Amino acid sequence: MRAATNSIVTSSPRKLIFDCDPGVDDAVALLLAFSSPELDLLGVTTVAGNVSAALTARNACIVREIAGATGVPVIAGCTKPLVREPVEAGHFHGVSGLGSLPVFTPQRGAEIGHAVEFLIETLREAAPGEITLVVTGPMTNVAAALQSQPGIAVAIREIVVMGGARSEGGNITASAEYNIYADPHAAKVVVESGCPLVMFGLDVTHQVRATPARIAALRALGSSRALAAAQLLQFSTDLPENGPREQGAPLHDPCPIAWLLAPEAFEFRACHIDIETQSKLTLGHTAVEFRPQPGRVMHARWGVRADAARVFALLEERLR
Repeated sequence: MRAATNSIVTSSPRKLIFDCDPGVDDAVALLLAFSSPELDLLGVTTVAGNVSAALTARNACIVREIAGATGVPVIAGCTKPLVREPVEAGHFHGVSGLGSLPVFTPQRGAEIGHAVEFLIETLREAAPGEITLVVTGPMTNVAAALQSQPGIAVAIREIVVMGGARSEGGNITASAEYNIYADPHAAKVVVESGCPLVMFGLDVTHQVRATPARIAALRALGSSRALAAAQLLQFSTDLPENGPREQGAPLHDPCPIAWLLAPEAFEFRACHIDIETQSKLTLGHTAVEFRPQPGRVMHARWGVRADAARVFALLEERLR
């Protein structure tokens, strides 16, 4: 394992690769990323997860077109997890993966090539600690790249993940959050890579809720980006599985992007994380350990608090 002490290259804007599986909340996160000049978005890599790999790539291209960011490449990746059978979540994201948002054939599709190769080539050419990876779906692409070329880890500034659960319990089983459960073996590769980790589990994302008032505020902005985000969030809020509509659906995947732009909106605790890959009952469980012990590397930061009002103010500001 490489020690989590990359030398950081300070640069503005921050160089970023966004790996995702759009997905309703991934789509909102993409809209936020595409709308933020502080982020130098080198590419969007997609993976099978919420829906099939073909649909996640298409959906990323649709969102890119809505955002008017057609210069950013979208590269499709792994079509199934490293070991287990695929587990999709269309019941939370609709048949298309984009809820009730109208789908269309985007003018620019995904690039020729594979996301894993794009990750390897881009990281191989980067300076040490130059590139941030944001991962809001199963970690299959990132794990496959690290397994193939472990040396690329030196170029990673940090891996910012939406995934896992501790005090909140799981959303796919009693103890597992979907992104980890969908490919626990990939998650284990990533958390054991030695790369610095910033983790946004359900403990913190459940604090950021798309209430009816917040959705209405986005809709009132009137821009194509804001209207798309409002429609996506309305779909999630209307799902009975997400609880009472007045409470609002949790805003999972935009949290990592929001943190890059407004770090003061979140609080973290240093921790060590292990991923359960053996037990059928607790497959995909994130064992988050806050207690320091000799020989235990506290290689991650675990999100514990979020300022939901600040996150939605940021969304409004950027999608306006």
